[in-house]
Amino acid sequence: MKNYLSELDLDVEETMALLFRAKQLKAQRGEPRSELAGRHVALYFEKPSVRTRVSFTVAVHELGGQVIELGPSNTKVGKGEDERDFAKVIGRYVHGLVARVFSQDKLQSMAAYAGVPVINALSDERHPCQALADVLTIQERKGELRGLRFAFVGEGNNVATSTGLLLAALGAQVRVASPAGYGLPPAVLDQAQGLAGTLTQVEDPVAAVRAADVVYTDTWISMGQEAEAEARRQIFGRYRVDQDLMRHADDEAIVMHCLPAVRGEEIDGELMYEERSALWDQAENRLHVQKALLLELLAG
Repeated sequence: MKNYLSELDLDVEETMALLFRAKQLKAQRGEPRSELAGRHVALYFEKPSVRTRVSFTVAVHELGGQVIELGPSNTKVGKGEDERDFAKVIGRYVHGLVARVFSQDKLQSMAAYAGVPVINALSDERHPCQALADVLTIQERKGELRGLRFAFVGEGNNVATSTGLLLAALGAQVRVASPAGYGLPPAVLDQAQGLAGTLTQVEDPVAAVRAADVVYTDTWISMGQEAEAEARRQIFGRYRVDQDLMRHADDEAIVMHCLPAVRGEEIDGELMYEERSALWDQAENRLHVQKALLLELLAG
């Protein structure tokens, strides 16, 4: 049994095979499938979700399986029941657990006790399924990943971590531009050492974006940070991906965002609908990579 708790839980060869399978599944969508027939997958979501919830639900159904939705409103996890006990029981009922949680530690605890594969659908530290969709999208638009110049503009958050590390593992040159004190955790930069590509933290967004093939951004204000909203808008003001910043990127650069986006804050709304926008492909590709991952972990 394997879990998928972070973007490097699969090695490079396994990741490339999974991405190839996702491309096949995308091309074959609409053909009846039954690999997960008779199998049940629990979705445990502590955080609200649209793309993650819908893409995993549709993925399981299209593979012939069934979904059980769980969360704070219909469980007692954290309100009298330990997540270890919850995971140990749920693992007796289902064949896999997809968890979208605040704490990476809680996710790892669930994985240790569930007895079935556990997939990280997002934690405060990692967003590996988003990273898979991002890499598939970049492959579709740019082809070769080795040597690709990738710029992330904004906080060194779970998306910057997972997509940055995965691309660096596959040979890309990754630069993350963040305000002082809001960059990637030192442990993430340490983890990038020895990978096939590079992962570099800078403060200047222009330096990060210069000659980049891909420019990526994310919200300035995540769930749980609402009290810091005004302060964050001031701190991140010069980290907006707009037409002026994109002039420093490669002429054929694409723009990415994991959504939802706040137009006029981290991204210029016009960019989202231009030809160079890859946002909608990213969102769709969540479905296809998650199908591939479910087949890898649950169907063999």
